[in-house]
Amino acid sequence: MITSRMFTKMPLKIDPQDTHSGLSGLFAAATVSKSFREMLLSDPEQALKQGYMGKGFGLSQADAELIISLSAKSLPDLAKQVVQTLGY
Repeated sequence: MITSRMFTKMPLKIDPQDTHSGLSGLFAAATVSKSFREMLLSDPEQALKQGYMGKGFGLSQADAELIISLSAKSLPDLAKQVVQTLGY
């Protein structure tokens, strides 16, 4: 089966003017909810579809693609990869 994680080397189109505001909510939910965090790390596409407590995160298409493309073993690792990819 082909999964989105097989395409991790595809270039992402990141807009330098984007504030990435949806990422704050995503990381907040992952910080306070162990079950959401585990889903985000194991199946990020499903985590983004499901949202947290019935609400989505308002991620841009590029940010959603970024989260789905990464493979992390922990939340700090995911955060580090996001920061490195966005160039902060």
